[in-house]
Amino acid sequence: MLCLMSKEVVDVDTELVERAKSRDEIAFLTLIQTVQNDLYRTAFAFLQNEHDALEAVQEVTVRVYQQLPKLRQPAYAKTWMIRIMINYCHDQLKRKRQVLPLFNAVERGQTRAAEFPFFELIQTLPKDRQRLLYYRYYIQASIEEIAAIETIPVGTVKSRIHKSLELLRNKLTNQGGDRDVFERQLDYTSSARTRQD
Repeated sequence: MLCLMSKEVVDVDTELVERAKSRDEIAFLTLIQTVQNDLYRTAFAFLQNEHDALEAVQEVTVRVYQQLPKLRQPAYAKTWMIRIMINYCHDQLKRKRQVLPLFNAVERGQTRAAEFPFFELIQTLPKDRQRLLYYRYYIQASIEEIAAIETIPVGTVKSRIHKSLELLRNKLTNQGGDRDVFERQLDYTSSARTRQD
């Protein structure tokens, strides 16, 4: 595996992961509880259905349990689990032969447009760029976590996010929009997600 981390970033308690790898059931349940919300949000973003997202969390929990002893880097267990979820969601979408935009759902009881006011602009980006912005601004993943999830270098993540945001800023300006509003919306999205967690 590529060395993707420029500095040591631990996304979960490594001691807990090691105990879970050794089939300590309480440790495994605790580990799942620490990432459950991120797994659900990821599943919902892709599947856009509460029932399917909950089912995905259950299925991925089983897969994580089965594959956990093979995990080589316990410090990145959360990132590894999110990658399993993304793969599961991709498989489900292929089976259903659906191509769904990542950011076009309205969550039950919560309008996501209030959280991501620049939906339409984001949907103009290629799917891989949409995913990077989703990780960064929706689930608040660090650059290092995104690099691990996407299996690309940290510098590539930074560059793609920067270029994607600059492209969105330019599109907004060309449409007569205000770049300052865009920046405030980015700040709002980041702070809104932080407040929810």
